[in-house]
Amino acid sequence: MTLERDVQREILLHGTVTVEGRIAASSNQALLVTVEHEGISARACYKAEAGERPLWDFADGLWRREVASSSLDELLATNLVPTTVAREDAPFGRGSLQWWIDDATEDHYFTLRDNPALEEWFGDLALFDVVANNADRKAGHVLFDGERCWAIDNGLTFHEEDKLRTVIWEFAGLALPERWEDRLAPLAAGETGSLGHFLAREELEMVIDRAADLLALGHYPIPDEDREWPPYPWPLI
Repeated sequence: MTLERDVQREILLHGTVTVEGRIAASSNQALLVTVEHEGISARACYKAEAGERPLWDFADGLWRREVASSSLDELLATNLVPTTVAREDAPFGRGSLQWWIDDATEDHYFTLRDNPALEEWFGDLALFDVVANNADRKAGHVLFDGERCWAIDNGLTFHEEDKLRTVIWEFAGLALPERWEDRLAPLAAGETGSLGHFLAREELEMVIDRAADLLALGHYPIPDEDREWPPYPWPLI
């Protein structure tokens, strides 16, 4: 059953949440949950702040960055991130609920990147991660449901310092697609939608600056191998 985004959001925001179990290999106690609302039962990924591991460079509340990533996806009309909302009344307290991707295959970025039908999608994700300053875009954070890809695990994003680490660098140096000029212009002008609900003021200002910088640059960024931190995540998958 495929539901429109606004219906998914309504279910995630107002449905009754029941925990089914922990998602294997998740680093921050991600939980599989069932959400029931007005006769519809759906599955979601629940990331509670209470289950997060403290990080030295990111403040507690990574779930807010998951929701902010979904908000940025909506703002840019990129359709990359599964529907994600904030819930204060979930079973283990405040956190994010993300619509579950059914029938996800074992594929990831490295098994999919040579598919010409997915080139535009990966090009959009590469630029999305620049704007979001994604510090951890691993290959396994790309899911394929048999028809299309989805970008998940977006919690290490929106830091005010440059922390871009991604496996998607094959577009480096290529010209910025025309469709992205229209996407970035409102954001570069300060139209941030609901992002301010989930990000600190400094982080929000840097989102605007990164959008403006991309427009001025006119092409995909090139990885800086000389900076203190490598431009690639580890592990890669």
